[in-house]
Amino acid sequence: MEYNTELVRLRGDTYCTCEHDSLKISNGKWMWWSRGFGGASALDYLMKVRGMSFTEAMKILTEGASAPAFYTKKEYKSLKDNEKRLLLPEKSRTNDDVIRYLAGRGINKELIEACIRRGVLYESLPYHNCIFVDMDSAGVARYVCFRSTNDYKLMGDCAGSDKRYSFRTSGTGNMLHVFECPIDLLSYLTLMHRETGRWILDPMLSLGGVYEPNKDPAKRRIPVALQNMLDNHPELTSISLHLDNDHVGKAAAWSIEGLLKDKYNVAYEPPLYGKDYNDYLRHLLS
Repeated sequence: MEYNTELVRLRGDTYCTCEHDSLKISNGKWMWWSRGFGGASALDYLMKVRGMSFTEAMKILTEGASAPAFYTKKEYKSLKDNEKRLLLPEKSRTNDDVIRYLAGRGINKELIEACIRRGVLYESLPYHNCIFVDMDSAGVARYVCFRSTNDYKLMGDCAGSDKRYSFRTSGTGNMLHVFECPIDLLSYLTLMHRETGRWILDPMLSLGGVYEPNKDPAKRRIPVALQNMLDNHPELTSISLHLDNDHVGKAAAWSIEGLLKDKYNVAYEPPLYGKDYNDYLRHLLS
């Protein structure tokens, strides 16, 4: 079964989408619960969720595309259970918007261009998002996430991504630096280069977000991308958690430290200013 539609019928007139099951559509309105915002029109949806410009969204609406079919919950479960192919967004001919956006957030341009050359960062079509890629040891793409280059700050994983992988940089050190998202990872590298004049050689890993730990200690788990990294790199002895300086980041760091402290030296090192390391970087550059 292929993704020939994105709607999943939950009940009556209530739907979610294949890509975002926390995005609910009902009675002409929609709410993206995991992101905390919604809207009351198709125009809102196309601009805020799909990252389209006003002109692009209006073109789709005025061309009168037919209403898509939808999956039942049973069909959707079967599709998700059997979907293994990673869907890589189409590449733009240039990376101009990605470079402009990331450099505008203070990230070192040399670092941005190095990621593009390695094939772990590129600009997509048609929305010109930042596409972050992680590959396995054979060089096969296993995980892809996106970040919009507009003011809506939309982000998420692409369909078919293997959660055991996440955006990262390789290194020769025995300390692993862990972040919530790729932009924080790149911001930290930029900060350290700014302070020392050289690039840190330790491995870096972003987790694609963290969640508040389960209240039941027996049900707490190490993030799968972190566990996979540790399983495949026995030389690692220390972990520096550069998670967000907020309630969820602190709780996640506390949980991870509790689960790993018997085997690794684990430290929580949030930014000295702001919520995350990009906040801190932009503060220093302002």
